[in-house]
Amino acid sequence: MQTNFTEAQLQDPDTARANQILRACVHCGFCTATCPTYQVLGDELDSPRGRIYLMKDMLENERVPDAKTVQHIDRCLSCLACMTTCPSGVHYMHLVDHARAYIEEHYRRPWHDRALRSVLARVLPHPMRFRLALAGAKLARPFRRLIPDARLRAMLEMAPRRIPPVSRNDDPQVFPAEGAPRMRVALMTGCAQRALNTDINDATIRLLTRLGCEVVVAEGQGCCGALTHHMGRESQAHASAARNIRAWVAEVTGAGLDAVVINTSGCGTTVKDYGHMFRTGPLAEEAAAISALACDVTELVARLELPEGAAKGLRVGYHAACSLQHGQKVRDTPKVLLRRAGFEVVEPADAHLCCGSAGTYNLLQPGISGRLKDRKLRTLEAVAPDVIAAGNIGCMMQIGSGAAVPVVHSVELLDWATGGPRPRALSE
Repeated sequence: MQTNFTEAQLQDPDTARANQILRACVHCGFCTATCPTYQVLGDELDSPRGRIYLMKDMLENERVPDAKTVQHIDRCLSCLACMTTCPSGVHYMHLVDHARAYIEEHYRRPWHDRALRSVLARVLPHPMRFRLALAGAKLARPFRRLIPDARLRAMLEMAPRRIPPVSRNDDPQVFPAEGAPRMRVALMTGCAQRALNTDINDATIRLLTRLGCEVVVAEGQGCCGALTHHMGRESQAHASAARNIRAWVAEVTGAGLDAVVINTSGCGTTVKDYGHMFRTGPLAEEAAAISALACDVTELVARLELPEGAAKGLRVGYHAACSLQHGQKVRDTPKVLLRRAGFEVVEPADAHLCCGSAGTYNLLQPGISGRLKDRKLRTLEAVAPDVIAAGNIGCMMQIGSGAAVPVVHSVELLDWATGGPRPRALSE
């Protein structure tokens, strides 16, 4: 794609990166075949190629974004299926992230949109605030039909029937390895996940210590920054990321770390991109080091050589989270591990398509999100699983809100198969 940025514009590192990405696009349209919003809406401007044209025009001309451009970019899930499909290597993620930051800086949304986004940005990254919000949502849920805004109704419906008690395993501490230590790893405990499902971190700690890891929950870590990053709130996202970088670097320079382990794939995609996010700042070297250490929990378990388990007689429908299969390119590892642990693994048709969760997308775009959820549920039900497994809390909540079978994190099944407790969702 031909671009016409000026030399002055290209002095900005983010604009220079956008220019590089835009020039890689050859307009082939392969991305439209795997874009969930294009599949649902059928509008070229709701495809990656269409959004690329809109972003190019907006950034190149430094114009104030109009409502139409904002609407189509807001509708993007950032599922990154287009990056998996693209034969030209267009790094759509960096482009749309920059466009969202530009929109946040130059576009004034209607007051109710600003208020809603502000609440999400101030609540979701903070586990205790989120717990209070979930408790309030449970009380208000019986009256949701009286609320005219579909986004507010979606927030009330998101509240789980059971809010788990706080897990003290999420507090800063060190869990010793069982037997001879093989690795020392930091576990990212996350933010929303700590309020929605504490079983995931608990299972991760049990599994990793059982396999010989000393697991560190570092002092000062918190939200990865993904939720605010995808809303274009760059300064807030970078502040969250910087806290994590400093917390983990303190462990690296102290007793050392072999890995930073992440069990929420949306967070993993962001942490692995810290090196890019901070490439021009004073934390560049430290951020790059942390990105190099970051890995999904299944990547680490594969390195630790999970013991082979006997057949469990359980048919697992594996849902591939977009941030794992497209964002991190981790596709086969979770399935290989589940099969090695003794589970029968089946996949739905169109496994590359998003379930519609996508961070805050199911709250900000509930209509499109709902259609994608229904589509995903139909394809999962068609393979008749006994349980559905995923590697991302957002997907688990989205699918679990309509699934007829239990939904668990893959690590809960691996923990159970190697001596841990039966996942709570299977018992309930």
